[in-house]
Amino acid sequence: MLDTPLATVATRLRLALLLATALTLLGRAQGAAAQTAPTYRDVVYATVDGKPLALDVYLPAGVTSPPLVVWVHGGAWTSGTKANPPAEFVAHGYALASLDFRQSTTARFPAQVHDIKAAIRFLRAMRARYGDYRTDRIAIAGSSSGGHLAALVGVTNGDAELEGRVGGSFEQSSSVQAILDYYGASNLTTILAQSTPHGLSVRRPALDRLLGAQPETVPALAELASPMDHIDRGDPPLFILHGDQDPQMPVNQSLELQGAYEKLGLDVELRIVHGAAHGGAVFFSPAYLEPALAFLRRTIGR
Repeated sequence: MLDTPLATVATRLRLALLLATALTLLGRAQGAAAQTAPTYRDVVYATVDGKPLALDVYLPAGVTSPPLVVWVHGGAWTSGTKANPPAEFVAHGYALASLDFRQSTTARFPAQVHDIKAAIRFLRAMRARYGDYRTDRIAIAGSSSGGHLAALVGVTNGDAELEGRVGGSFEQSSSVQAILDYYGASNLTTILAQSTPHGLSVRRPALDRLLGAQPETVPALAELASPMDHIDRGDPPLFILHGDQDPQMPVNQSLELQGAYEKLGLDVELRIVHGAAHGGAVFFSPAYLEPALAFLRRTIGR
């Protein structure tokens, strides 16, 4: 084709459009990167045995008094860090606090719950210093073992045994008003019977570290660590996501939790992610992110 003046103009227009699109996408990417960087990093919320426990606070740009989501990372109660929590919550206008807490290799249950409740009290007490996020309506969320801990903290509002004496701000409440549970455990007394061989290879050593023994040998402690054994009519709304092909965390754990909530007429929604295994980007794809955000809007606002 001859490079006529008209063709040259059209080519230049296409190039200009491509350049403008690229710059727009780059700007969005840079904005997203800036948005997902912690606004406040490594904020110490408690010190235990001389070792600091810290959290990161992420604040959404341009939002006044955003609702707060507390994120609990997974890692079989043994590993994982507060780094790289789900940026999607921040991108949709929620403040996010991502926590480090004692791993089961350092301290057995209920140390993890004591730490998380201490962090929630701290966040309420320090609201004015770290972003003026709302503290009257807090959601707790987590994935895998973090989902288990999030659910357990959520259904034990006001439980003196699990409150602990970590940190301070004991005049503040550690209660939450909503729970987002991504493929977490709910009943440590039934989980092994429901597990695949692969699941058993992961879960048995993880439970040994968490409880100091297998659940059948410490049934009272296993029940204390099971959200199922704490559910009552005062518990906050619950949203659960779980893959039906999860080889590590039996989907029956989420079905049990849903059933216990429904038995008491409580607010619960379970989304089964068909074909999904343990985690993955699918859980934050639009098909599953939007229902989770709708749940947050309905329960804590935005």
